[in-house]
Amino acid sequence: MSATDSSPTWVLAHAARTPDAPALDSPWTRLNYRRLAEALRALAGHLRASGVAPGDKVLIALPLGSAGAVAGLAVQALGACAVELDRETGASSVDAILAQTQARHAFIFGQDARKWAGKPGLGHLYVIHSTRPPERMLQALSPATCTWVQEDGALDPDAPVTPLSALPEVKSDAHAAIVYTSGSTGTPRGVIQTFGNIAANTRSIVEYLGLSSRDRAHLVLPLHYCYGKSVLQTHLLVGGSVFLDPRFMYPQVVLEAMAEERSTGFAGVPLTFELLRRQAGAEALSKLRLRYATQAGGGMSPDTIQWTREALYPAELYVMYGQTEATARLSYLPPTRAAEKAGSIGVPIPGVELRVVGDDGVPLSSGETGNLVARGANVTPGYLGAPEETATILRDGWLWTGDLAWKDADGFIFLVGRAKEILKIGGHRVSPAELEHQLARHAAVREVAVVGVPDALGGEAACAVVVIQEGATVKEDELRRFCREALPAHKVPKHVVFTDALPRGPSGKVLKAELRTRYSSVGSS
Repeated sequence: MSATDSSPTWVLAHAARTPDAPALDSPWTRLNYRRLAEALRALAGHLRASGVAPGDKVLIALPLGSAGAVAGLAVQALGACAVELDRETGASSVDAILAQTQARHAFIFGQDARKWAGKPGLGHLYVIHSTRPPERMLQALSPATCTWVQEDGALDPDAPVTPLSALPEVKSDAHAAIVYTSGSTGTPRGVIQTFGNIAANTRSIVEYLGLSSRDRAHLVLPLHYCYGKSVLQTHLLVGGSVFLDPRFMYPQVVLEAMAEERSTGFAGVPLTFELLRRQAGAEALSKLRLRYATQAGGGMSPDTIQWTREALYPAELYVMYGQTEATARLSYLPPTRAAEKAGSIGVPIPGVELRVVGDDGVPLSSGETGNLVARGANVTPGYLGAPEETATILRDGWLWTGDLAWKDADGFIFLVGRAKEILKIGGHRVSPAELEHQLARHAAVREVAVVGVPDALGGEAACAVVVIQEGATVKEDELRRFCREALPAHKVPKHVVFTDALPRGPSGKVLKAELRTRYSSVGSS
């Protein structure tokens, strides 16, 4: 692969053809394709002068905004590898990631200066700031060499700059990004995404969403999350634009901005749409001009899916499924089949094969539950520095997703749940998702997660952790009776506990491991 099929080259091509077209905007900055190209060339030139070479890993720990997007583009323009992290990543995890990646350069936010001071191996820090950094920040970051970068990704005027004139040739299997997830051993696990992975997945998503230069995405998801990054990449490929909006803690403000910016696309995880459902006013929703909305990052309750389709109409809702190990996306449910195939994650995206197989890898017949496996140019070559973990997910050219599923006669796929989360109760295999969907239908239930806990009689029991609607009252026995109306006895949760909120990770996914630990003794009394 040449350098002609990567995010930086897409930007440069649009800058040459449509320089004044909007590219990256936020509540504080506006970048058309000309300015975006100038910023990434300047920053890439400075990175090269600072010693960044093709293949080097560069950390980026920034809030959602133009600077983070420009930083990622500049790193990849050199054929180097962007390692984007949540700013809230703990100190011990950061140390482990530095050891794994051997990164010598990092982009950090000015407010986080003390956290990054003295990190081993980091010789050059690029610090994003809105005003001239105070003396105490300079002292904290010493003795590292610092370059100051503005909120729009532009270098400070004082910084010596020789802009990158030409992009190097990049092989398709070169590392473009490392995306960190929580590993089974408790140490961070870095998913490798190559330039070829990203190009393949980006082009596939563009195809089934029908994206064009007229599209403008309103992005509230972080760029260190592969779903959020894919929104940016797809719109840069087609010459569209993205409005980066980190204010989703105020949904009404975001809705107003979506209307003002005339955004045509919106992406969210289940929690995103749950918050909109609770807080969005009908008047604000009526002003939107969305063409499409996408949802991934876990299963969403049927009621919220229905609300989203009605509230955002005439926008089409694409329910999608993917994994970081697949560079974002594996399947989508065509909106025209949504009613007919309710509950399905849909069909493979263009260029991807999906199979349901037994433990021996042999494909199963329609209706049989087995392991969901995937194959395509978007599938990762593995985990950074972790050959044993890589071998558990990549077998004979197929990615074993860790999910159980079945396929209907039309080829539509239905998830049963994570293989490691399937409960074994009285000899039965029980999917937590099935219990969650039933409980979510109760009028008093706002959110629910079902996990397995040790049973006092031996084995495992289902524990439903429930957040109730504001002002509602409901008891454990009532919810268990509600489950018995639709589920066999062995699937009714033995325990129902109530909490104010479910613990979630940066992408909005419920942290079920934390719930299992928190309620592990619920059945011991």
